Amino acid sequence: MIAVLGVNPKVDIKIREKLSIIEKRIEDKLYALLKYTEEAVIISTCNRTEVYLSSEDLNYDEILNILGWTNFKEYVFIYEEKNAVKHLMQVACGFDSLILGEEQILGQVRHSLEIARDAGTCGSVLNRLFEMAVACGKEFRNRANLNKYPVSSASIVASEIQNRDIRNVLILGYGEVGQLVLKYILSKDIKKVYIAIRDIGKSENIDEKVKFIEFKDWKNYIRDVEAIVSATSAPHTVIKKEDIDKEMLIFDLAVPRDVEEDVRDVHGVTVLDIDEISNINQENINARKETMEKNKYLIDKYMSDFFEWLKLKEITPLFIQIQNFSDYVYKKRFRTFKNKYKNLDLRKAEMLFKSTADAFAERAISVLKEEYINGRGEECKRIIEKIFRE
Repeated sequence: MIAVLGVNPKVDIKIREKLSIIEKRIEDKLYALLKYTEEAVIISTCNRTEVYLSSEDLNYDEILNILGWTNFKEYVFIYEEKNAVKHLMQVACGFDSLILGEEQILGQVRHSLEIARDAGTCGSVLNRLFEMAVACGKEFRNRANLNKYPVSSASIVASEIQNRDIRNVLILGYGEVGQLVLKYILSKDIKKVYIAIRDIGKSENIDEKVKFIEFKDWKNYIRDVEAIVSATSAPHTVIKKEDIDKEMLIFDLAVPRDVEEDVRDVHGVTVLDIDEISNINQENINARKETMEKNKYLIDKYMSDFFEWLKLKEITPLFIQIQNFSDYVYKKRFRTFKNKYKNLDLRKAEMLFKSTADAFAERAISVLKEEYINGRGEECKRIIEKIFRE
C-alpha cells in the first residue's frame, strides 16, 4: 500500500507550525517510522508537511503518534493508493501550492527524496514514485511554459521591495528559500543586501551589492536596512519585539514562524507572514491556471506509467526465471553441440545458440507484460511458469 499523511496547506499557520518537521529532525522521524512501514519519505517546506509511506499494512494511529499529530487529526489528510500517487504528482506540478504552480516545490520534492535515500528509508517503490513525480513536474512546467507567468513567494517579496522603493535589505538564513529571494532581489534596483549565515566560511562572492555577515551579528545591521526577509529553519522565533526600534518591512517566510507575534505591535513595522504573502500578488494567476489545466493530462500519463511499473514489479521474479531457464537451455544444448562438432567455430556457434534462446525468452517476457497489463496476467503467468521451469 502507498499512502500519504499530510497537513492541509490551507490550515492556519498557527496550526501548521505546530505540526511542521524541521529538516534537522527529519532523519530521526524517518527512522522512527520504519517501525511501522517499509519505506518512508517526508516532504517538509514552509507551506507543506507530508509523509509518504509504502508498506503491506499501515497503522495510522501509531504513525500519527510518532509524528506528534495525534491531537490534531482534524487537520490531517490521508490518501491511499491512486489518490496518494495523484496527490504527489499534483504537488510536483504545483497544483497544490498556496501560490499556484510555484517553482520551488519541484526542487523540494527532489531534496526530500535525497534525504530519504541518504537515511536508507526509501525503497524501490517510493524511489520510483518520487523520480516519476519529479519527471512529471519537469515536463509539465516545460509544456505549460510556466516561466512566462512568474509567481512565487520569493518573486512576490522582490516585487514588494521594488514597489515600496526599498534599497537595502537584510536576509536571515541562506537555505533554498533565502537563495531564491536573493536571486529575485538582485534583479531589482537594489543597493545593498546583507545575508546573515551561521557559518561565515560558507559565504560566497556573488555580487558587489551582497555582503555576508555572522548570524549572531544581524541585529547590528538593522539600522542600515529598510526591510528584513527571514527564512531560517530555526525551531523557535528569531526576531523579537525588542529587536526592532524603527520603521521596517519584515517578510517571514519560515514555518515555524521566525517573527514573534507582538513584533506587529511596534510602531511603523509591517510584518507579512507566508500566508499573507501568498495573498498579495494575484497577477498572472488566471493565465497560469488556464495553461496548467490544459496540461493536466500529463499527470494521468505519469500515473498510468507508475502503476504499470508497479504491476510489472510483482512479476519481476518470473522474468528472472524465464531468463535463467533460457541460459540453462542454451548452455545445455551448446555442450552437446560442442562435444559433437569440435572442429567448428564454437565461438560463433555459442553466440547463435544464446541469441536464439534469448529471442524466445524476450518474446515470452513481452507477452507476459502485455497480458499482465491488460488484466489477463494470472493465466498467462501460470502457463509460462510451467514452460520455463528447469
